[in-house]
Amino acid sequence: MNAIPIKICGITRAQDLQAAVDAGASAVGFVLYPPSPRYVTPKRAAELAALLPAFVTPVLLFVNASAAEIEQAAGLVPGAWLQFHGDETPDFCQKMAKNLGRRWIRVARIPKETPEGAAPFDLLKYASDYSQAHALLLDTLVDAYGGSGSTFNWSQLPINVNAHLVLSGGLTPANVADGIRAVHSRGRSLAVDVSSGVESAKGIKDADKIRAFVAAVRNTPLAS
Repeated sequence: MNAIPIKICGITRAQDLQAAVDAGASAVGFVLYPPSPRYVTPKRAAELAALLPAFVTPVLLFVNASAAEIEQAAGLVPGAWLQFHGDETPDFCQKMAKNLGRRWIRVARIPKETPEGAAPFDLLKYASDYSQAHALLLDTLVDAYGGSGSTFNWSQLPINVNAHLVLSGGLTPANVADGIRAVHSRGRSLAVDVSSGVESAKGIKDADKIRAFVAAVRNTPLAS
């Protein structure tokens, strides 16, 4: 069994949080982006985060939020990591994280496929630009913010990314092993993040799917 960290994102209910914890998730994410069907208020995120046991990390997901909004939410959830999912600049992310004394994740939104004749997404430059992030979360570029629910072409990623990577975007119990095998050696480390792939409806997690996802991750052998 491997020890790849697992984040279950888009938690809206106490029973879903408990299912994630019981299955062995390392972190849970709360979406503080009102247009998302998985949106929770900062107050609700705080109520849910208060239920977490030791060593399970809350993560607050923001999309182009103001400094005041981030400060207010972070103040309600002590110890939460910050996840920036919009158009936030490196300076903004680092300033917010430093001021609040928090770790932070930057989302890289990667096109599903690179159009013929177009330059591929430059993840090496992105990792350099956001070098102070504690991890880069790799999601699929779609029209909406806050999570895609679809995969990108993992094979297009460079093999020498100087960042801790979190693979996201359309992961399910059925495909997460393939994603891990494709990506685990391309960065400094690998974690995985899932939301819609363990749901019965938008914002409603399925405990059986969560258990199946965690089992699939844990049972994926990693080549040396």
